[in-house]
Amino acid sequence: MSQKVKFINTNKSAFFATTRKRVDAYFKEREASKNANRLMWIKGVFFLAGFFSLYLLILSGWFGALAMLGMALVLGAFAAFIGFNICHDAIHGSFSKNSKINKGLSYLFYLIGANPYLWNISHNIVHHTFTNIPGHDEDIEVAPGLIRLDESEKVNKIQRYQHLYAFWLYGLASLSWVLRKDYVKFFQKQIGQHSAKHPKQEYFNLFFYKILHYFIFIGVPLLVLNLTWWQAAIGFLVMHLAEGVVMGLVFQLAHVVEGTDFPVPNEQGNVEEAWAEHQMRTTANFAPKSAVASFFLGGLNRQIEHHLFPKVCHIHYPAISVIVRQTAEEFNLPYIECPTFFSAIQSHYRILRKLGKEAYAAQQTNAAMQMNRRALEQA
Repeated sequence: MSQKVKFINTNKSAFFATTRKRVDAYFKEREASKNANRLMWIKGVFFLAGFFSLYLLILSGWFGALAMLGMALVLGAFAAFIGFNICHDAIHGSFSKNSKINKGLSYLFYLIGANPYLWNISHNIVHHTFTNIPGHDEDIEVAPGLIRLDESEKVNKIQRYQHLYAFWLYGLASLSWVLRKDYVKFFQKQIGQHSAKHPKQEYFNLFFYKILHYFIFIGVPLLVLNLTWWQAAIGFLVMHLAEGVVMGLVFQLAHVVEGTDFPVPNEQGNVEEAWAEHQMRTTANFAPKSAVASFFLGGLNRQIEHHLFPKVCHIHYPAISVIVRQTAEEFNLPYIECPTFFSAIQSHYRILRKLGKEAYAAQQTNAAMQMNRRALEQA
């Protein structure tokens, strides 16, 4: 990252001011809280109960190896659902109006292997500000050298096939997070434009809770069950592969589909629009009418509403999405949406192919044309 980025508020963000006023009026008229309601708490209890029940069933020793492996798979998915539905809202401060409750719920992130302190910096501060800006939004830097999402980056031979292997790589997202990503980010000099100077307590938290996670999901099964070390390792891998597939895919479908922009700041580091307009051009919804997606994905299928109103609990996104869409139309702004989960996957696939295979072919054609031009000039 070579420059600071600023948003130039050319129109005083009339769009966001209008949208926010209407959303505020929606809650005021209904005398409703922007935080969790009863359904949200029921969701939270459901996912926590499912997670701990699966964990205890595995430790019970009542089942064979294949059955336990299957439960480890589902356990990984439930870990992702806890992250989406509880931790994500809590770290944004939207689950409860009580900051102590939010902080307590955010600690569940440690349980699933992630660090809430680092997530707050890299996601809440950096990603939500510099969404889809290459070199600044680290959330789109999935696997440097393997996944190309930046049009300014030279495409290599391997990336020709990224549309074929990317979805498999997403399965490694959780493993990378648990074993590598948090450690790397913690000891970077900067995370995005945020100076990474951490309180001493966070050094302890990083290592203590990582070790605790390894102990709970590798050490305890080894102590309680009649398992070899490699069987416990396989269970741990399967759990995190399931978690990674769910997490990695959902985050990509929210920002890397057809229609979303990857804006490049000018030479002064300015993005020539207001922040809210930038969010509308870089963010997409998918499967908005699916009750299943809304229940399990913690509102992340309505990413537009989340990026504009991260302090509003995701349980309210279906209602306020009507307001956001209407206001976007009035201000002639895009409201990018894939109608189904499958259509979003197809769109993401086409983006990967365009930025990989098609870009490589164009790059080779341009290189050949330049060589021919030089040869003609020399002749």
